[in-house]
Amino acid sequence: MSKKAPVHVPDNSTDLIEKFVNYIMLDGKKTTARRIFKESMEIIQKRGYNKPQETFEKAVQNLFPTLEVKGKRIGGSVYQIPVEVRPKRQLTLALRWLLSSTREKKGSPLSKRLADEIIEAYEGTGNAMKKKQDIFKMAQANKAFAHFARY
Repeated sequence: MSKKAPVHVPDNSTDLIEKFVNYIMLDGKKTTARRIFKESMEIIQKRGYNKPQETFEKAVQNLFPTLEVKGKRIGGSVYQIPVEVRPKRQLTLALRWLLSSTREKKGSPLSKRLADEIIEAYEGTGNAMKKKQDIFKMAQANKAFAHFARY
């Protein structure tokens, strides 16, 4: 029986931060992903947000969607049916939107773009927040098809 070496986790890290670092990670380079996240937290702190981790957590909570649409085929037609989003999926979508809107921006290092997007999400603006609002509007527009959800 082989023993695995314990994974080094920074003292101030939470499950949410570790999950987000895994989202940032490309090609198995976790050290690079952690460095990017740490640098973005330092940038957030320099901009006047004294508790950058709490700022990050609040930004992610602001991105939690309440409704989304799912396509359902009924009688040859596909209807976009609004459904409530489960908590685990809320977190997944929020992190995905935050990172994808960060990666869409170009012209500066990823850590700076990530810090910008986290601050924008914290304040209720930015591309990730726009994505959340667009999904919600689509769900509201398709409320007429909600009765198909039970099929």
